[in-house]
Amino acid sequence: MNTPLKIKKIGNSAGVVLPKELLAHLDVAVGGTLSVTKTPRGIELSAPAADFDAQMAAAREVMARRKRALRELAK
Repeated sequence: MNTPLKIKKIGNSAGVVLPKELLAHLDVAVGGTLSVTKTPRGIELSAPAADFDAQMAAAREVMARRKRALRELAK
């Protein structure tokens, strides 16, 4: 899929409008989130992993419980 997108001014920022076909291909909807990854060819947009939020919650819980150990390991 090679779809040219026009960059538009949005306040003090810039943005692009994603056509509905591209949103459907990415399996996201308006109000959803996209993951942006830098690659050797440019950037890649993808839908975040379905269980990412659960993984991050578990990681935050472990970091909170083991704060002192992690601080020592960081030295």
